Amino acid sequence: MKRVTLFAGHYGSGKTNLAVNCALALAGQGKKTLIADLDIVNPYFRTRDSQAELEKAGVRIIVSPYANSNVDVPALPDEMYRVVDDKSYHAVIDVGGDDRGALALGRLAPALKEENDFDMLLVVNFFRPLTQTPESVMQVIREIETASSMTFTGIVNNTNLGSQTRAEDILSGAQKAKELSRLARLPLLANCVREDLIPSVRDQMENAQPIRLHFRADWAVF
Repeated sequence: MKRVTLFAGHYGSGKTNLAVNCALALAGQGKKTLIADLDIVNPYFRTRDSQAELEKAGVRIIVSPYANSNVDVPALPDEMYRVVDDKSYHAVIDVGGDDRGALALGRLAPALKEENDFDMLLVVNFFRPLTQTPESVMQVIREIETASSMTFTGIVNNTNLGSQTRAEDILSGAQKAKELSRLARLPLLANCVREDLIPSVRDQMENAQPIRLHFRADWAVF
């Protein structure tokens, strides 16, 4: 992995869950790790929701001072610049939803691009209202890249309906993700699959190599 891994996408795509799992995996490999929540507003699910588990694993957490409060103001802590200033860390960045959330990333973009040791991954859930087709996701890609002054390097497909997800939903999402990969000219790095559905989809997924992740519900990743 690159020194810095960024997760971005539409609201509710699951990027926070993936960012938390990435940070835990890096720490589990013995790497000095931090996770930074770049969301400058106050959404429903924040990196801080996993604070106890992250701290137990030795992961440093950087979040807005207003996270998990009723205050909704654009504020980034000065410590956020540790992501680019202290290269002894492997950094995971949870970028805010859509182009508005990605604006904060623009403050770190020049230093990240100068170092050139990052991956910026698009997390997509085709069941979200504004990202139901590859073409609509392309619009989201353009908006986030413009706002952040950064470009995506890969795609993680996290299409799901939570506990109501069926095998056919997973397979449909995987096909759309494959088309998105073609349109965006970006590699499709993984498809998220709830663990109990793996037997039903394994034979129809390319390069199926499960890696178990910890989510608020049980999911795995191909």
